[in-house]
Amino acid sequence: MATTSDDGEPARATADREIVISRVIDAPQELVFEAFTRVRHLSRWWGPEGFTTTTRSFEFQVDGAWDFVMHGPDGTDYQEWITWREIVPPQRIALLHGESRDDPNAFESVLTFEGAGEKTRIVMHTVFPTKELRDEAVEKYHAIEGGEQTLNNLAAYVAQVARERSTARGPATADETMTEQEIGQDGTVL
Repeated sequence: MATTSDDGEPARATADREIVISRVIDAPQELVFEAFTRVRHLSRWWGPEGFTTTTRSFEFQVDGAWDFVMHGPDGTDYQEWITWREIVPPQRIALLHGESRDDPNAFESVLTFEGAGEKTRIVMHTVFPTKELRDEAVEKYHAIEGGEQTLNNLAAYVAQVARERSTARGPATADETMTEQEIGQDGTVL
């Protein structure tokens, strides 16, 4: 028997462990999805306002990983690790996100990309292992505000890329043809 809430909707066993953030972005679905698939894009928008990202390694494929450091505006470094669990271009990415490969407190996220003409609705649905970890992420690390700021950064970045691509005539620019192997030893994009 399914459990339902007071309003008749099915109750979710994970509701007290979830964060769901969404935004409509003024860019096509394929471009918004692409912004997650290449480190050269991620390094330009990933993270809340004032943060920067240095990539150590990046392999965008199922069971591949993104090992990176987020640098806070106060100088604090945050070690991060994402393992890609599912990739369905250009509609869905599932991932496991923690501080390291075997982080017992890692959380699961599913990102969905729904195209509507030249716009895309992105939904980030995150489930933490416990309610306490979810509450800590919200209260101590401001996960909701940070997630909203991250999607704002994504929106601004892909709008800029879309403008640049629409004004470019002729062959692709060097930036558009750069590969993931063009990462310096310190993790910066060359």
